[in-house]
Amino acid sequence: MEKQAAVTIIQQLANGIDPHTGEVFRADSPYQHPDTVRALFVALRELATQPAPKPRTGANENAPQNAGKPWSGDEDQALVSAFDAGKQIPELAAQHQRSRFAIEARLAKLGKIAPPANMRGVKAASGTAPYAARH
Repeated sequence: MEKQAAVTIIQQLANGIDPHTGEVFRADSPYQHPDTVRALFVALRELATQPAPKPRTGANENAPQNAGKPWSGDEDQALVSAFDAGKQIPELAAQHQRSRFAIEARLAKLGKIAPPANMRGVKAASGTAPYAARH
């Protein structure tokens, strides 16, 4: 929800108006209770003093171009083919514009290597040899 939309809703509630129907709340409504109205105005004041959030450009400006993007079937196939042809992890990382860890994690998921030591919850596919033993 955008900040301005939230502010509009809170303003309407603080003014005793149902933001969805436009109807005025009854006098016995919880939104008409003085403490509730005060709390809503405090919330509005706090929202007004908060700076606008900076747009997210990604977790890290220095991250590879494809960091965090889903893997396609074609990319998986290209990764496996290049790995089977003897390309090293750093070379694959540069080629796919992903981190070394992302390449290792994907190869582990595809059953080509054992999972990296710092990768939790992933089991090696049967018959996979550690990367170091193969390259």
